[in-house]
Amino acid sequence: MIATLFIISLPFLSNAFSQDYTLWGLPDGAKKRIGKGYITGNIVFSPDSSHLAVPSSIGIWIYNIRTGEELNLLTNNMGFIGSIAYSPDNKTLVGSSASEFYLWDVDSGKLKLTISAHTDDISDLTISPDGKLIATCGNYKDESIKLWDSVTGRLINKLLGHSDDVYNIAFSPDGMTLASGGEDEDIDTVKLWDVNTGELKSTYNSGTLASEVNVVFSPNGNTLGISRGRWDAKIKLWDVTSTSLRETLIGHIGGIGSIAFTPDGENLVSGSLDRTICLWDVNNGSYLETFVEHTDDVVSVAFSPDGNTLATGSMDGTIVLWDAKNYQKKYKITGHYNRINEFDFSPDGKTIVSGSKDRTVRLWDVATGINLNTFLGHNSPVSSVVFSPDGQTIASGGDYGSTIVGWYSDDFSIKLWDVVSGEIKRTLIGHYSDIYNLSFSMDGSILTSSSAGDSILWDVKTGNPLWTLGGDNKNPMGSITFSPDGNTFITWGRLGIQFWDLNTMQQIPTYTGIPLGYAYGVYSPDGRTLAVSGGNPEVYLLNISTGLYETIQTENKGRYIITAFSVDGKTLATAGFPNDNTIRFWDLENNEHKYTITSNPDQVYQLTFSPDGNTLATTGNGGVIYLWNFPFAIEPPTHIADINRDGVVDYNDLVLVAANFGKIGENRADVNGDGVVNIADLIAVAAAINVGNAAPSILITMPNLNAESIQQWITEAQILNNRDPITQNGISYLEQLLKLFTPKMTTLLPNYPNPFNPETWIPYQLSEPSDVTIRIYASNGKLVRNIALGHQQPGLYHTRTRAAYWDGKNELGEPVASGLYYYTLTANEYRSTRKMTIQK
Repeated sequence: MIATLFIISLPFLSNAFSQDYTLWGLPDGAKKRIGKGYITGNIVFSPDSSHLAVPSSIGIWIYNIRTGEELNLLTNNMGFIGSIAYSPDNKTLVGSSASEFYLWDVDSGKLKLTISAHTDDISDLTISPDGKLIATCGNYKDESIKLWDSVTGRLINKLLGHSDDVYNIAFSPDGMTLASGGEDEDIDTVKLWDVNTGELKSTYNSGTLASEVNVVFSPNGNTLGISRGRWDAKIKLWDVTSTSLRETLIGHIGGIGSIAFTPDGENLVSGSLDRTICLWDVNNGSYLETFVEHTDDVVSVAFSPDGNTLATGSMDGTIVLWDAKNYQKKYKITGHYNRINEFDFSPDGKTIVSGSKDRTVRLWDVATGINLNTFLGHNSPVSSVVFSPDGQTIASGGDYGSTIVGWYSDDFSIKLWDVVSGEIKRTLIGHYSDIYNLSFSMDGSILTSSSAGDSILWDVKTGNPLWTLGGDNKNPMGSITFSPDGNTFITWGRLGIQFWDLNTMQQIPTYTGIPLGYAYGVYSPDGRTLAVSGGNPEVYLLNISTGLYETIQTENKGRYIITAFSVDGKTLATAGFPNDNTIRFWDLENNEHKYTITSNPDQVYQLTFSPDGNTLATTGNGGVIYLWNFPFAIEPPTHIADINRDGVVDYNDLVLVAANFGKIGENRADVNGDGVVNIADLIAVAAAINVGNAAPSILITMPNLNAESIQQWITEAQILNNRDPITQNGISYLEQLLKLFTPKMTTLLPNYPNPFNPETWIPYQLSEPSDVTIRIYASNGKLVRNIALGHQQPGLYHTRTRAAYWDGKNELGEPVASGLYYYTLTANEYRSTRKMTIQK
């Protein structure tokens, strides 16, 4: 009974030992990837409508249309994939990266052919309807269109006519005409070419300033749909024969990310930077309907060839599959979150927090790569994140970035988050430009933040600023780093390195002699050495006691050199930023180069060692986090209860045992070796866990664990009636673990996201068995929706799999209007109300 219940709640773990996409396509030396990379172009269906291909910043992802399951990741260490296309016979998938394009065998996933096509980046590619030709077009340094033999890769023709960028190309359904959208003398133009002769047939001149022109033929080839990307919210339908404008579709308030005709040609769908999807009647140009599901720019829309499914992709990291007959949502694919700007390990090393371009703060489980929770509250990209020393608080800083309609806004606030509940504990306001560095003091009482103009030291308890350093944009103080003993800190930036006494806030005489203008400083773990780097390939190892330094010639490339000390202080890792994809390790006893790993194709923006010293984590322009085996870490012997072989026995091993309940034969989850995975194996794992360190508070955000499952494990273990020390220790641990999932008070928590459109989750926690109901009211007090959740056991209902869900509709199934709403939780005698906002 336990096995059935638990496996149902963990569908993604049923093939945990065979299908782990976080291990696919890794660079040599990497052991895991967090994130799938952001969507970089139009998603496409396979000709048989069975698969969906998604171009991303790290390769091409292949999904099963029926289940949404990841099937493959096609990479060749080329990284960013721009455009993709299936051959009509479903045997070949073509993708572009930089100035090359690649052909993969669909069945095997093997790379068949690589073609160096243009002298600048390829902006688009497509395959002719008969599958014989591949067309590519180039950016402004190579504004040509080229036609290639799809089998041999031989260049057949080169079409010249655009004087600047060519953004997009499309074959007509009969394959006789090629349309191209581009620029001529800074004006938008669309050209039609004869495919056989290469001659220019006609040109549509929009008369408007150049932008990212997108062209799509209708299924009958009579109409050409044209959109202009970020800078124009209109869509134009042109008659191909008469070259006259038929209709102008007006309805979006943001630029157009992508357009697609329905397979029958009767309708057109558009995805916009205003985060909406619109349906249009092609015959008369009338607006039909708007679908709202995404929370960021919609950059791709595509219909399956059989006409049954619509796919929409967004910079919010999701792909939504819709029923193309009634436009009801089928399911959502997640994980393609926008670029990660910065990350930090939790003090116990089991969790990573990331701040991203998509305005989110996310928590990730290091062992599994699972996104544990997402915190929403910033209005622009999150540029910096850091854990407090006790792991209970996360600080995040805002940046400058785009808003809902493609305009730009700023959010230079700092937010302090409660790690467990995801609530914003405090918002700190004081900077007037991008916040690019946050740091807690060793005791967690002070938070420092740095921007282009100044650095501020904040009292964490009160949220008040204690000191402000700098304030002159021409001569700022730069970022702050605390010494390991907590008594001093350094400022590093354009003024070089400066030392400060934290108690007196007086500057300590600056060490001289290091030939740097801009400086970046990192303390060694013992606080005796400072690694100083700047705008050249050297790293200077400064002895803080003597003021003397030694020099390492790193040979890294890039404008700046970034560094990280290993936990034992014996090794220094270096990387160049930007334009360097190598990480070099240096023996600090002899200042000798020890080892180099290549993060190809990802350039390295950040280096961080895990608290246990066994893992190096990096992030770069691919927008993901790579976890690398540190080649000089001493590997401890593997414990038999370490099921996932991550070097520690913890709750993740409990989860894997439960996911394998009932399986027979050879299995790592069969800890006691009796040939079957059952409760006895789970108890053996529980007994092996160090109780004092095994259950940090971050556990309660894990979707894989809940109080009901833990209680059932305890009950099953007690039924065994074994009095041996292993069983008793295992039960004792589970009982302590259960306490973390049993709150002392029933509480209604803030919904997330908020504001939202159209769906939100309402978290809460129960201290006793309760009949639970959530009622949603309009601002005038009228009941909008009654959500009866039934009788529930004590526990935490925080995650999306357990929290209450509201789809933004009333009792009649109608979407409600934008505005302020109230939600009330009733659980036995408990009653509490909070506010939420729908923003459309």
